[in-house]
Amino acid sequence: MTVADLAPAEGFPLAVQQEFLCLWDKGDDMGPFGPRFHIVDGWRVSGRIDTALLQAALDDVVVRHEALRTTVVRDAEPRHQRILAPAPVPLEVRELPATDPADEEARHLAGEELLNELAADTIGVRRMPLLRAVLGRFDDEDAVLALIAHHTAVDAWSMQVILRDLAVLYARHAGADLPPLAPAPQYREYAHWQRSDEAREAERSARAFWRTRLDGARVLALPTDRTRSEAPEFSTAWHRFGWGTRLREQVTTLAAGTRSSTFIVLLAAFNVFLNRQTGDTDVVVPTFTPGRTQARFQDAVGSFFNFLPLRTDLTDCVTFHDVLARTRESCLDAYTREIPLAHVLDEAPELMARVGVDGLASCVFQVIQTPFTMAGERIGPLAYQAVRRKVLSQSVGSDIPDGTLLCLEISPTGELIGELGFSSNLYDEDTVRRLVADFRDVLSELVADPGAPLPAPPISPQPRTRSDDR
Repeated sequence: MTVADLAPAEGFPLAVQQEFLCLWDKGDDMGPFGPRFHIVDGWRVSGRIDTALLQAALDDVVVRHEALRTTVVRDAEPRHQRILAPAPVPLEVRELPATDPADEEARHLAGEELLNELAADTIGVRRMPLLRAVLGRFDDEDAVLALIAHHTAVDAWSMQVILRDLAVLYARHAGADLPPLAPAPQYREYAHWQRSDEAREAERSARAFWRTRLDGARVLALPTDRTRSEAPEFSTAWHRFGWGTRLREQVTTLAAGTRSSTFIVLLAAFNVFLNRQTGDTDVVVPTFTPGRTQARFQDAVGSFFNFLPLRTDLTDCVTFHDVLARTRESCLDAYTREIPLAHVLDEAPELMARVGVDGLASCVFQVIQTPFTMAGERIGPLAYQAVRRKVLSQSVGSDIPDGTLLCLEISPTGELIGELGFSSNLYDEDTVRRLVADFRDVLSELVADPGAPLPAPPISPQPRTRSDDR
């Protein structure tokens, strides 16, 4: 008997995150249930891959993690999630361009091109399972394994869990002497926990914090090149870049010397950058978080990710050290009181007012710090290396919320790398390139001499919209 057979007739309640996605529902063609609201991740795999065993392991992953075969029923009252019976994962095998095995850069770029092609493709939210796989082979011992999953079923953390479990399941199918995986926690259990007395008690105290913390706050918004009314057809492009190892060394050294994380140092620099762009000293930057505040769900697959507004007051900050201290305090206060964004907005209903203005859009900041990332681990007969460094931009890719999303990350080779996703109906690529280059200049300046006096910001307290110029 399957979990689907045991489900109540009305299905299982939605998690708060799923309810929030439903508020932005634009149907199956756009928005959070659209075909490009997906995640595409890739791994270089060393060793001879038996595709029949890979198919069996992929199918086992779908049996193991219910979220990959769960549909959100949006046209019923109440909305709910329904877990369906397992189905085979579509697996496509491709032969990648022949390259010299010694030419690692050529093979890396070929793998990147495959991932970009898949990110420009679609995955329907109604076709189960919500997972696809493509195996691109250079030769019998070297391949790229790409996984594509709908974002309503997974988040970035989940993708690493899926690959970790897939590697163990494949190894066991191949005869490796590995213990079986422990039972996986399920996403429906998380939705149930959110309705528990434990969760509600924590939520009550956190709501009081956010009500005070965000009093009068407005999330940052930057001017767009075109208004939504001028270009309503939504699309997302990605600009990718690398900033090398020197800047990463300066950032990590400063983080260690100030009892901060890399994220705090980079966010503090971004706060200064935004202050110079807008003149605002009250800077509210939204960031994505894993949303897994309960350790019991760290091995679960599902859409746990959360959206956290980080408010920092830069008034009277004289040096970058001052900004860093304020930013660190803001982050510690916020992360220890994290609740779903939907609950935060209940306490601060005007928080997102600016991003709804035609001619302004949100700018989300994120530093990727995903656990379980494979970095050359051998599991059974195969070794896995996550494809993290990307240098190829793309004009069509995975969708993001309306606006821009700046992601930074330290690659396994120690480089500071990044990508900026942007609504290409609102922004020109030249604007995006300039924003990235300008932020790099500010970051380089600040980490090189964090004790130097900060220059005065512009006089204008908020960027003008296009309508202001008419």
